[in-house]
Amino acid sequence: MLPSSHLPLNILFASETEDADAWLPRLKRALPQDRFFTRPEPDTDVALVATPPPGTFQPLKRLKLVQSLWMGVERLLDDPAFPKGVPLARLVDPGMVAAMSETVLAHVLDWHRHHYYYRLLQKDRRWHRLNQFLASDRTIGILGLGELGSDVAHKLDALGFNVVGWSRRPKKLEGVACLTSLDAVLERSDIVVCLLPLTPHTRGILNSKTLRKIKLGGAIINVARGGHLVAEDLIAALDSGHLAHAYLDVFEHEPLTHDHPLWQHPGITITPHTAALTEPRTAIPRIAENVERLRRGEPPLNLVDLDAGY
Repeated sequence: MLPSSHLPLNILFASETEDADAWLPRLKRALPQDRFFTRPEPDTDVALVATPPPGTFQPLKRLKLVQSLWMGVERLLDDPAFPKGVPLARLVDPGMVAAMSETVLAHVLDWHRHHYYYRLLQKDRRWHRLNQFLASDRTIGILGLGELGSDVAHKLDALGFNVVGWSRRPKKLEGVACLTSLDAVLERSDIVVCLLPLTPHTRGILNSKTLRKIKLGGAIINVARGGHLVAEDLIAALDSGHLAHAYLDVFEHEPLTHDHPLWQHPGITITPHTAALTEPRTAIPRIAENVERLRRGEPPLNLVDLDAGY
């Protein structure tokens, strides 16, 4: 009999959003001794999932690990069929982390260098210069200092911005003022970046009260989840002139409906949930590591605290 560290595992790939053809050849090369399926089998050991089709979990009677193909796991936790007692691991993908930082930096620089404003002037063929600021004149507030927020914070600090971050648990990051008071972070910030997990505690956190605490003429970047933002309150903050611009990549209901008022607002830049996509080339080594840890009887990495929701 083979030792447990060499036993093959049965692995299900189940997703309505990720392309199996892009994943499975690479997964099979990374885990050559294992068997892969795209339909639920009762003897499945590991489920690799992102928006799994309805009914995916019910047949899985001996499941040992659910490995998300995304960093966010709230949809899985909200699924009443999610198997109780089975460990759930988030995917911390280096390629996704890099892409998220690139997106945030692009939006911060767009606002900092007034490009959002000059695009509006171009439409009207108007020639008007705004004052130039140094990066050190600006304070960027990061809500959420996990893998994504920490990487963004370090890169903004390297560009010379003042960076202040908020997390519910105390953190220490070099070059970043890490606070546990949300109000203190908002009141110091010229622009706020939301990178929080979506939980009952963070739903609607960007609302009329909190948006008003951002400095006059500031901006908001939401690249976390649509449920963090109250859209009507954002529009009001923009229309009043308190905020200058907003960059939205995520929405409560996706795709954004054709008649949604966010589309037409001149103070909003919209992208279709593309701030950071899972990259199979960089994600699969992390997935393979968790599969091997499971095979050796070791706890997988990046396990979700089911009570906290992340």
